[in-house]
Amino acid sequence: MTSIIIYSDYVCPYCLLAEKVLSDAIGSRNITITWRPFELRPAPEPTLKPQDPYLPAIWDRSVYPLAQRLGVAIRLPSISPQPRTAKAFELLAMAQDQGLDHAYSLRILRAFFCEDRDIGETDVLIELAAQIGLDPEQARHALENGTYTQRHCEAQRHAREDMQITSVPTIVVGEQVFRGMPPLDALQHAITLLESAPEADLLSVPPQS
Repeated sequence: MTSIIIYSDYVCPYCLLAEKVLSDAIGSRNITITWRPFELRPAPEPTLKPQDPYLPAIWDRSVYPLAQRLGVAIRLPSISPQPRTAKAFELLAMAQDQGLDHAYSLRILRAFFCEDRDIGETDVLIELAAQIGLDPEQARHALENGTYTQRHCEAQRHAREDMQITSVPTIVVGEQVFRGMPPLDALQHAITLLESAPEADLLSVPPQS
């Protein structure tokens, strides 16, 4: 099955908004969305605080107008400082193994941006993971024992070094890479080219971390 890759951080509102544009571009075509991690501010780098001027300003200037145009009801989360996403991405690896990474990523993004849930908390992550079909006891065991820690570290390295990711969302459609919010028409054109590409070309898409 043809797949499109989206590199994201779960504290980036544009990743949720880009998924809406991407889903609209895909329409009824038999194409899957594969999610890969890219932490914008991995530990020990401080995460952002919503009470500081930066986040409210960018939400008022850019995020809210774009969300309104796309019909996505989101709001600036109140959790301060913003949660780290390493644990959430460790469970993404678990979800990938079960073909649930799209459902999982959307659930985490919506929990943060639509429900103001703290996606850095273990209990919250386990609850959300269970809602999309992951076993909660296996998820807890994975987080407590670092089952996917090394895999996440390798995925981070892959994004940073192999793919030269510097911002999210970054969307890979065959040989085309969209950095930031992609235009709908450009995405549709890239998807059409992807569908018509020979199988050998599709093999050039980076393998799953």
